Amino acid sequence: MLVQPKPLGQYPWFIRLFFAKQKYTYGAVLDPGLLWGRSKWVFSTVAMLYGALNRKKSPLAPALRAMVTVRVSQINHCEFCIDINGATLEKRGVSEEKILALHIWRTSDLFDQLEQAALEYAEAITYTDGKVTDEIAAVLREHFDDDGIVELTGLIAFQNMSSKFNSALDIPPQGFCQVPELQTDPRDHKLKP
Repeated sequence: MLVQPKPLGQYPWFIRLFFAKQKYTYGAVLDPGLLWGRSKWVFSTVAMLYGALNRKKSPLAPALRAMVTVRVSQINHCEFCIDINGATLEKRGVSEEKILALHIWRTSDLFDQLEQAALEYAEAITYTDGKVTDEIAAVLREHFDDDGIVELTGLIAFQNMSSKFNSALDIPPQGFCQVPELQTDPRDHKLKP
């Protein structure tokens, strides 16, 4: 990793409580948390935003949220994010076959129209400067209301931030995902303008 974590005792008490919850939930403190935690203000804000986007009452289905985060992570080549979000996708009941087809969702018959609309939108935001074509917006509106679009956009933007942070700091996977073949496909193609 480009930046190393501090010794656990040097983090503020409220961040150490968060780390204890991570250890209980995942069996380990997450490396990105250790690095975000070097700034208590940034850590607190990022943790609150993640909690808001991943809440139970989100208008987006849990499996769809995880699917979108894995796809954005693949595009941004974030091994840690692919690992942890892939594990979340598994826990949310998505088949291994579908998880492995995520990078080729356009040519797979495993994804329904709502999932395709969300993945198309995620790729448009991630591959471009955030501009979304009228065609993509029209398809998106067939499946999501305004609140859903705001939540989806926030989730995609957050995952872009998170995966770029982790990738830039070279944070490795921590072995959460049980689908070993899940990785960024080097044949991955970009959207055509």
